[in-house]
Amino acid sequence: MIASRRSLSRLRLMLLRSGLFCLVALSLTACGPSPQSQFWDRITLLCGQAFEGTIVSEDAADDAWRAERVVMHVRDCSASEIRIPLAVGDDRSRTWVLTRAGDALGLHHVHLHEDGSVDALSGYGGLGVAAGNGWREDFPADDATKALFDREGIPVSNANVWAIEVRPADSLFAYELARPGRFFRVEFDTSEPVDPPLPHWGSDG
Repeated sequence: MIASRRSLSRLRLMLLRSGLFCLVALSLTACGPSPQSQFWDRITLLCGQAFEGTIVSEDAADDAWRAERVVMHVRDCSASEIRIPLAVGDDRSRTWVLTRAGDALGLHHVHLHEDGSVDALSGYGGLGVAAGNGWREDFPADDATKALFDREGIPVSNANVWAIEVRPADSLFAYELARPGRFFRVEFDTSEPVDPPLPHWGSDG
């Protein structure tokens, strides 16, 4: 009888310890950085550097880009915004703008003319989907973007989903655009920084 009580006491102690371990593990998991924070931090580590890209998708619509040197410059980084100018040959009109408010991430595209004026098709993008994984974020077109595309006569682009991948272990930064019948992807080797391109159009140098 005494032996049974001792065994029962040991069992209770083991269960208590196991339960406490699980609570600690769950607490540590809950307190760890969110996937959105991990994603943001991985891009921030690239700040100040420029990288040359390769068009890896096969759509014929991108042949003109394949003929040019494509360079991105992770130029400006803060806790709430990362700006990445993109040079395609001599065309320095494009900037990817990532924004953050807590775990809410956004990606929008700024297009400027050489004189610094804003292109009619500028500011489009969307917010990241709720389920991130720390290395990739998808950004479906938001309502303002769909209204812009309708106004500019390109409603087919309302289905656009943009994505950015950052995989430090693979020395990879990738940008994607996907919709039914259209796929574009450019990959940048982050193990080999290059000289930054000339300042993007509309910048102050």
